[in-house]
Amino acid sequence: MSLFAGKTLLITGGTGSFGNAVLNRFLKTDIGEIRIFSRDEKKQDDMRHEFQAKMPEVADKIKFYIGDVRDLASVKNAMHGVDYIFHAAALKQVPSCEFFPIEAVKTNVIGTENVLTAAIEAGVKNVVCLSTDKAAYPVNAMGTSKAMMEKVVVAKSRTVSPDKTKICCTRYGNVMCSRGSVIPLWIDQIKAGKPITITDGNMTRFIMSLDEAVDLVLFAFENGEAGDILVQKAPACTIQTQAEAVCELFGGDKDNIKVIGIRHGEKMYETLLTNEECANAIDMGDFYRVPCDNRGLNYDKYFNKGDAERNPLTEFNSNNTDLLNVEQTKEKIASLAYIQERLAEDK
Repeated sequence: MSLFAGKTLLITGGTGSFGNAVLNRFLKTDIGEIRIFSRDEKKQDDMRHEFQAKMPEVADKIKFYIGDVRDLASVKNAMHGVDYIFHAAALKQVPSCEFFPIEAVKTNVIGTENVLTAAIEAGVKNVVCLSTDKAAYPVNAMGTSKAMMEKVVVAKSRTVSPDKTKICCTRYGNVMCSRGSVIPLWIDQIKAGKPITITDGNMTRFIMSLDEAVDLVLFAFENGEAGDILVQKAPACTIQTQAEAVCELFGGDKDNIKVIGIRHGEKMYETLLTNEECANAIDMGDFYRVPCDNRGLNYDKYFNKGDAERNPLTEFNSNNTDLLNVEQTKEKIASLAYIQERLAEDK
């Protein structure tokens, strides 16, 4: 972790699943300080007590800042002395954003603008913003607001020298067992003796662990260039497969899975890399890099100069990636610390 030795890292929305994963990964390293910026004092207090109990020797490295990314002044208040930022604050629930779309805009779009404005003003060296597969070909308010967030990231990256502040973005799919995700709900349903509920068994979703989400952000931090969108080549599975895997792990009845229908704003499959982005995307092995379009606003030159060749890459979505079967999905789910804790409850 030499890149972070003695450095100060700010995590917006840091009381969420991602922030907790970063703390578990970084806190015992040589990092100087980790600032948790969020608006919920209860979650901050819970996190404070949790890490004081399990990592007392390093818990003092965590500093808590109450504030809201919607409020530029409160964001600036947390910026002094910050070297790096992981911007994870967001409204993430698809149905709630459908009913309150302007709230998604305030947090996901304007909030990102505020974080980047404050970061540039404070001379923060590196900012990585977290996006979602729902930003690619968005059909719901959450995805649309995240797509606009990505546009803000790319546009803002053009306004500052990367030698002063480097800004890039990650885009990834469903993080298993993150707050508000479906697996914890299914486990609770099984433990209560109820059938588990799914939207549509044929629906496919990318799946990744919290550790893999952190890995992607670290990859972007080290390898991303200004204005990049970095995408991890994640596997996927059908919702039916995922539900059956959870049933096998927790003793649920696979024959009693209840289909309740697609919710507001959901798609049958998700996309991590669009066909349009493929024109310029770079295959980096386990990752794709979508570089910033740095062409200017002088459109006249497009009439006499262009590039007719196209990158051979094609759209990367949850239907054409590696689709896991029940055993493979069960193995991936069973490896998660959250799952091990839930399985231990019955022993």
